[in-house]
Amino acid sequence: MKLLASHIRKVYDEKPVLVDCSCEFADRNITVLMGRNGCGKSTFLRICALLEHADGGTVTYADADSVLPPDLALRRRITLVLPRIGVFNTTVSGNVAYGLMIRGVSRREIPRRVHNALAFVALEHKTEQRALTLSSGETQRLGIARALAIEPEILFLDEPTASVDEENTGIIESIILKMKEEMRTTVIMTTHDRDQAERVADELLYLKNGRLEALR
Repeated sequence: MKLLASHIRKVYDEKPVLVDCSCEFADRNITVLMGRNGCGKSTFLRICALLEHADGGTVTYADADSVLPPDLALRRRITLVLPRIGVFNTTVSGNVAYGLMIRGVSRREIPRRVHNALAFVALEHKTEQRALTLSSGETQRLGIARALAIEPEILFLDEPTASVDEENTGIIESIILKMKEEMRTTVIMTTHDRDQAERVADELLYLKNGRLEALR
């Protein structure tokens, strides 16, 4: 599945945040978006993830040469993980299973997906632990596992290592690289860390004055 953002504009309180943002995201690549605080990175991500409307421009998803309608079926093929995820007051496995249950995944299939997602983020040993007792880094990994369990074709990550310790930052970076290699997932993420961007990105973009500039 391909994603094309064309001439995206967004205005808040009469102040332009995104002026003319265009990008064609390569399938099964890792694209990293950088920029100063408040420049519109998260807004651009939410617009591309179909969670916020642009004031101008278009977001187009396509399979081969066929444009996909922005309906529930498409939204279930993509997902966004925020930097400070909310967790339910249940077990780690229960948190991962929730999104599968509301999508009608069979009861026989859910345990397999939950196990695979938690193993992918190295949290399988925390299966029955209460999610609210996890560290901030483990919680972020849980959020990624919850997203991976629904097997998205495009995964948006907004500052996935914000307020995360060095050990978990390294684990999350490894998870991101592994997604591309093993799951063939397209990853689009934001970060403030230029070194991190260099480590994981196939394509590196910088958002400045409402426009995207390719750095690599």
